Amino acid sequence: MIDLLKRVGAPLAVLVLALNLAGCGVNTIPTQEERAKAAWSEVLNQYQRRNDLIPNLVETVKGYAQQERDVFIQVTEARAKATQIKIDPSILTDPEAFKRFQEVQAQLSGALARLLAVSERYPDLKSSQNFLTLQAQLEGTENRVAVARRDYIEAVRAYNTELRTFPGVIWASVLYRNNKPMETFTIDEPATRPPKVNFDRK
Repeated sequence: MIDLLKRVGAPLAVLVLALNLAGCGVNTIPTQEERAKAAWSEVLNQYQRRNDLIPNLVETVKGYAQQERDVFIQVTEARAKATQIKIDPSILTDPEAFKRFQEVQAQLSGALARLLAVSERYPDLKSSQNFLTLQAQLEGTENRVAVARRDYIEAVRAYNTELRTFPGVIWASVLYRNNKPMETFTIDEPATRPPKVNFDRK
């Protein structure tokens, strides 16, 4: 009977220990890391969707506004920069690479805003069904980009918090030494300034 208890007791003790370790959060860091990586993939997916829409939008506007050459060049160059930037998993933990990625995406957003502003000067363009469809798709994509960025920011917040708080900090120092905090999106300073409103009529 004692031998039986010893034989059953050792595997049972290992099982209890494994369950306790699982309950203590040993799997939380890799779980949060995978969530953040999945959220990042969705960010990239939405930026790619936007990149794919741009050539059609530019060609549509060109058909109505040939003289807006500078705007077309800005959009095309910004898109080229956005698609040429090297994106690999290390970007998530490299502040400089992440900053470059964010900057080229912001430049592309600004160029697109200028392109859409051009349409205000061309009533025929604004009434073109092709343009209206592309504009709606682009606006929808920009909304998806915003949601994907928000979800990524939240996933990174949870992951980075887990690396820095108890008991995650223990697991990070023992089992996950190579795990580094991930970078997240920031808001450019000009975007945080309130808009200037001038009601003077001259």
